[in-house]
Amino acid sequence: MLAKRVPTILPPLNLEEALETTKIHSIAGVLPSHQAVVGGRPFRAPHHTISDAGLLGGGTHPMPGEVSLAHNGVLFLDELPEFHRNVLEVMRQPLEDGTVSIARAAASVAFPCRFMLVAAMNPCPCGHYGDAKRECRCTPIQMQRYRNRISGPLLDRIDIHVEVPAMEYQQLASLEKGETSAAIRERVVASRAVQRERFAKSKGARAVHCNAGMRAKDVHKHCVLDDAAQGLLKAAMADLHLSARAYDRILKVARTIADLARAEQIAADHVAEAIQYRSLDRQYWA
Repeated sequence: MLAKRVPTILPPLNLEEALETTKIHSIAGVLPSHQAVVGGRPFRAPHHTISDAGLLGGGTHPMPGEVSLAHNGVLFLDELPEFHRNVLEVMRQPLEDGTVSIARAAASVAFPCRFMLVAAMNPCPCGHYGDAKRECRCTPIQMQRYRNRISGPLLDRIDIHVEVPAMEYQQLASLEKGETSAAIRERVVASRAVQRERFAKSKGARAVHCNAGMRAKDVHKHCVLDDAAQGLLKAAMADLHLSARAYDRILKVARTIADLARAEQIAADHVAEAIQYRSLDRQYWA
């Protein structure tokens, strides 16, 4: 349910994005006959039995796969450890480059695949690890094997890791309304406007449009930390044994948190919040 709400809080498609998305869906033959242009951000949720060709694309005459059909939208992988290891590993390069190249005897093509990856998994095979009311019956070896189905390099490429605890009955039965997607989208749109202005001079095929697309030089330029924030991040790097890629991810997320708070400079509390979103890097997952 949460994953399906993500496209509703993202900024609406602009004309260029809508046309590009429409071309991909038209090539794949999934564009509805009554629809001339894709109007909303795509949401793709393939089953965990999908093959690497189904995910990346392929065939005698190369066709786009799920990563390209999710271009400018959301790709949701439920029960992440249940996907075949090779299927998850071949997704690493498209996540970095935003394109997927398919070479066949008939032709060699490149499809765009700039999507937001959203994944979900249980903390252990039985699903009760960390639950205050139900006892986990998994052995340490079973838990380690389960978590090892997802490689460290893939986890490094996911910006935010969030634990979702079980909800109490009072929360489920509550009639109190939460914040609407429309209200959240207003903040996201305002934050994206700040980012467009920040990267306005970025041109060309590898132009940067948002914080997630920042390259190393952009991170050094736009993610400057004060002494307090640097000390906090230094301690986290040492305690959690974070990789260089995780370091960049934390800075990008901290920059986005600051943008949402309409702050020009990244403060220590922004960095602290970004570090909290790296729960899979903590030692009990190691």
